[in-house]
Amino acid sequence: MPRRDPSHGGDKRNRILQAAIEVFSRKGFFNSKVSEIARASGVADGTIYLYFKNKDDLLISLFEEKMGEVVVEVRQRIQAGNNPLEKMKIFIDNHMGLLECEAGLIEVLQVELRQSSKFLKDYVPVKFFEYLDVLSGILEEGKLEGVFRPDLNVSVARRVVFGAMDELSRTFILSKRQKFHPSVTATEVFQMLSEGFCVRGIRNDERG
Repeated sequence: MPRRDPSHGGDKRNRILQAAIEVFSRKGFFNSKVSEIARASGVADGTIYLYFKNKDDLLISLFEEKMGEVVVEVRQRIQAGNNPLEKMKIFIDNHMGLLECEAGLIEVLQVELRQSSKFLKDYVPVKFFEYLDVLSGILEEGKLEGVFRPDLNVSVARRVVFGAMDELSRTFILSKRQKFHPSVTATEVFQMLSEGFCVRGIRNDERG
């Protein structure tokens, strides 16, 4: 049976996606059943397959759509930055802030997504690369304006920034005892990274 066009029945499809977040975050990807997601979203089991091929497809669709929303949001927010350093801080603050306002979603994206063999082997995460491209733009702008080192490898630097946030986010989610507060940690991450990225002589107060 062909999948229904996502542009139709949007409310039902969104209910399924929201239910998937709740079920995946509570039970884990492997232990979750499509029937449980259907029940949580108030639809018949077969309705799921009108929109998604299987559980992996549901998880990947969830990732793409939610990451797309994050990309749109962070692009809007960094416009408030007056310079590359401010924009990088906004980017980091926004990412770490998701731990507080979208805890279930972040747990799915950080932990459960990595358990999908289809995602790891066969899928090209388009929206994730767009997210990294936003960060690349900030770093390239910093180089052009003479704020960041001219020899800064943007490809490596953007992975360093995301890697630091990713590891801290996963630790926050999986730790039984919360060892840090996301907003405080965001400031620390920004300060540490900006020390390594900035041209010598950039004043400390310019790094916030």
